[in-house]
Amino acid sequence: MLVAIVGRPNVGKSTLFNRLTQSRTAIVDPTAGTTRDRQYGKVDWAGIEFSIVDTGGWVVNSDDVFESEINRQVELAIEQADVILFVVDAMNGVTDLDDHVAEILRKSRKPVVLVANKVDSNDWLYNVPEFYSLGLGDPYPVSAVSGYGTGDLLDEVVKDLPKDDPDSAENLDDIPKFAIVGRPNAGKSSLINAFIGQDRHIVTDIAGTTRDSIYTRYDKFGFDFYLVDTAGIRKKTKVNEDIEYYSVIRSIRAIEASDVCILMIDATRGIEAQDVNIFSLIQRNKKGLVVVVNKWDLVEDKSQIAIRTFEEAIRSRLAPFTDFPVIFASALTKQRIFKVLETAVDVYKNRRRTVSTSELNRTLGEDIAAYPPPANKGKYIKIKYITMLKGAQVPTFIFFCNLPQWVKEPYRRYLENKIREHWDFTGTPVNIFMRDKDTK
Repeated sequence: MLVAIVGRPNVGKSTLFNRLTQSRTAIVDPTAGTTRDRQYGKVDWAGIEFSIVDTGGWVVNSDDVFESEINRQVELAIEQADVILFVVDAMNGVTDLDDHVAEILRKSRKPVVLVANKVDSNDWLYNVPEFYSLGLGDPYPVSAVSGYGTGDLLDEVVKDLPKDDPDSAENLDDIPKFAIVGRPNAGKSSLINAFIGQDRHIVTDIAGTTRDSIYTRYDKFGFDFYLVDTAGIRKKTKVNEDIEYYSVIRSIRAIEASDVCILMIDATRGIEAQDVNIFSLIQRNKKGLVVVVNKWDLVEDKSQIAIRTFEEAIRSRLAPFTDFPVIFASALTKQRIFKVLETAVDVYKNRRRTVSTSELNRTLGEDIAAYPPPANKGKYIKIKYITMLKGAQVPTFIFFCNLPQWVKEPYRRYLENKIREHWDFTGTPVNIFMRDKDTK
């Protein structure tokens, strides 16, 4: 599920994004001396999680040489979004640009939540009714700076998000769902064609709740999985929008709908910033990962040293998460494409792997005894009991101890490394939680 934040410049869209995601993360793309922030994040409210994307300010007849590009990106975000947050400035009132954006949003027929931002004091509340003139329903007064009104806003957003559908990813057959993602020209379409191409080994095409997402079932050669596809993979958009923005916003949907993501990297270009951006989306969504270095047939030096150097460069750029498989393949020649499928299935199995409580306590108990958590202010942390949470989408381990708040990140990494050392969780994130030993 995707929510887009739109509006004219300087109404506080990015500030609202940071408030809702509780972060200050931004992806920055310097272009011709101008820095434009592209922000993608996750929001969790009332037990419902959704993706959110910020956009550039909508402008018309400005001196900005990037005006048309920014406006195309806004149009793409509107096209892809399930719910749109239209942000206006309560201090300045309705402007001609606001009217222009409102007209576009009315034509989109998408759920729109009108956000009157910058209500930093009660005095500005008197300006809010003016925005009823935009014809988009009740304006929600908020202050992105202080957080005022954002709870009511999120309640409305969650209410407008699409409800579960019997054809959604969660309700499909209990078989793997793989998404092939990556920047343009990395070979995604070629790999899809190699999987389902001329022989068309397709059993069913199921349209899910996520707009433009299609689950194509592949049942051949001992494999049985859904290939999560989007319009971004199947066809070119009618708008020639910025390539990076286009590929990332399309990837959000495919990633959300999948269990395991197959991240395509172009061997002739190496790992680039956009690959890292898409990887970060996979990480935020806690999905399994297989990295495929495609077009390996075009690389002259195929020695083991070259392979090792390339793989080390990938893991270095994607650190600290480095426990994922890397496959050197060619979708064109079909070199190792079945290895890609086998590995994706293995990663899916690793996501669903369970370890008994007795085995956890026996094996990790020795590691903890050999290297206990460091003392804090003269008090010692004692881990008494370990269990694995059942039914979690990501392998989740609970460590019960006397002072959970004092277990720092370096020791959590030590525990995760030991877990991965003893059991195969390659390709999947692992969650570690510390709980008070008296918690029931």
